[in-house]
Amino acid sequence: MDTAIVLLFILVGAKGITSAAPSSAQLTLLKRPDPSDVGRMARWLVASNVWGVTSTISVHLNGTPFGNVVSYSDGPSGNSSGIPYFYLTKLDPTAVDLAANPLCSLTISEWPLGTCGDRDVENPTCAKITLSGQMQMLDANSSAAQIAAEALFSKHPEMREWPKDHNFQFYKLDIQNIFLIDFFGGAKPLSVAAYLQINLVMQFFVDEGF
Repeated sequence: MDTAIVLLFILVGAKGITSAAPSSAQLTLLKRPDPSDVGRMARWLVASNVWGVTSTISVHLNGTPFGNVVSYSDGPSGNSSGIPYFYLTKLDPTAVDLAANPLCSLTISEWPLGTCGDRDVENPTCAKITLSGQMQMLDANSSAAQIAAEALFSKHPEMREWPKDHNFQFYKLDIQNIFLIDFFGGAKPLSVAAYLQINLVMQFFVDEGF
């Protein structure tokens, strides 16, 4: 049968949701926010994507900025927090850099979502966001690490099988600054507090076929 809309609900920032999704449901964002709705656009970009580019102060390049593609998640589908979590190993330069200097940024583009049409990735109407701050490695036995594991493994299930001897660790980006462009006119002002307080309208789509 055709895919049907069966439920709308409000996702309340970092507080989670009040009702559970059916086990067979695939959760997607209702629609692309209007560019004038700066906070919701920022949260939509972070919640909708699953990878971005981290920039660190490089150890192996003697202080030259170093960009690296990484997977991330800000929560399971339908429970976005706005806070990016990562699963990194010191066999990768990014984790080595962060051990020496936790200052970093995460840049995310709208282009991979397929909503930019034929516009170039650098076109201001193809939104992009950079979250800057300090990366924190989480204690493996902490509740924060459990939250990170749920967020990451729900969107990147193969991470569960990554080699144990690579000593992957959970990380969290403590956001201190937000740079967002989603239209002409330069970067849009958005505080971290306003970003984290945004409510995202989500939508369930359930495949009714058997």
